[in-house]
Amino acid sequence: MKKITIVAFCMVLFACKAKVEKIKPSIASISESVYASGIIKSKNQYQAFATVNGIVSEILVHEGDTILKGMPLLIIANEAQRLNKENAELAAGFSDINANQGKLLEAKAAIDLAYNKMRNDSSLWARQSSLWQQQIGSKVELEQRELAFLNSKTAYLSAKVRYGDLKRQLILNSAQSKKNLLITSKLASDFILKSEINGMVYQLPKNKGELVNAQTLLAVIGDAKQFYLEMQVDEFDILKIKKGLKVIVILDSYKGKTFEALVTKINPIMNERSKTFTIEAAFVQQPDVLYPNITFEANIVLQTKDNVMLLPRNFLINDSFVMKADGEKVPVKTGLKDYQKIEIISGLKAEDEIVKPVQ
Repeated sequence: MKKITIVAFCMVLFACKAKVEKIKPSIASISESVYASGIIKSKNQYQAFATVNGIVSEILVHEGDTILKGMPLLIIANEAQRLNKENAELAAGFSDINANQGKLLEAKAAIDLAYNKMRNDSSLWARQSSLWQQQIGSKVELEQRELAFLNSKTAYLSAKVRYGDLKRQLILNSAQSKKNLLITSKLASDFILKSEINGMVYQLPKNKGELVNAQTLLAVIGDAKQFYLEMQVDEFDILKIKKGLKVIVILDSYKGKTFEALVTKINPIMNERSKTFTIEAAFVQQPDVLYPNITFEANIVLQTKDNVMLLPRNFLINDSFVMKADGEKVPVKTGLKDYQKIEIISGLKAEDEIVKPVQ
C-alpha cells in the first residue's frame, strides 16, 4: 500500500512538471489598438421620406438603377392637390396684367375724355368771363360756366386716381396669383420624389398603390462607387482616437483579407443608449465590390513599436509580475499591449526563462 502511494505521488508530480510551460521573451513589433465594429455606407447615403400624404401612383426606377441628381424616382397621387394647381393656373391667367390691358385702356380713355371736357369747360368759362367784363351776359351764366369747369376738373382728377388705383390693383392681383401658382406648383412638386445626388437606388420599400405619409421611407439613395466605414467606439476609448489614425479592417464579405483605412471624422456626441461614439473612416484602397450595410470589425491603431521585448499576456500575473523558471516572482514594467502580447520595458532580460502561471 505504501509503495502504491509513493508511485501515485510521483506520477502526479511528474504530470505537474510536464504541464509547466516555459518561454523566453521575444523581440518583435507590437501595436496598440482600439477595437471597433460597424457597417459600410455609401458616400452621401441618405433616406428619402415622403413630405405629403397620398398613394404611390408610379415608380419610375428600380433598385440598383444608376440615377442623376434631380431625376424623378416615384410619383404620389393626390387629386385635391392637382385640382388646386389647376385653379391656381386659371386664377393666374385671369389676373395676369397682360390679360387686363383692356381695363387699363378703358380707364386711360376716361382720363382723356375728362381732360378734354375740362379744357372745353375751361375755355367756355374764360369766354363767359371775358363777356361779363364787357357787361355782356348774366352773373348766373358766368357762375354756371365756372361750376361746370370745376366739376370737369374734379372728374378729370378722379379719373386719374381711378386709373392709378386700377393699375396697382391689377399688378397686385397678377403678382398674388403668380405667387399662389408658385406655391401650389411647389406643393405639387412635393408629390414627385426626386434624387438629391448622382448615385444609385439601393432600396425602394414601397410598392405602387400603397398609402404613404410624411413619416414613410420611400427610398435609400447613395453613391454608386464611393464608400466609407461607420463604426462605434466605446466611450472609454474615445479620447485616444484622432483623425488620421490607421484602421485595420476585416470585412465579413471578404474573409481572410484585411484592408487599410484612415480615420476621417469623429462625431462629437455620444449615443446615450450604447455609450459609444460614431467614427468614420475612408479606405486607403477600396475593395472592388461593396454594398451599403456590409458589416465589419476593425482595429484603430493608436501606436506601433518595432524591435521590443514581448511576452504572451497569459504569462503575466495581473500584467505586472512574471514567474521565472527558478521560482522567483519579479515585477516588470510594461508598455504597449494587445489581446495576446504585451511589451516588457524593464525587469527582464532576453535570456530569462519565464514560467506560465497556474490558472
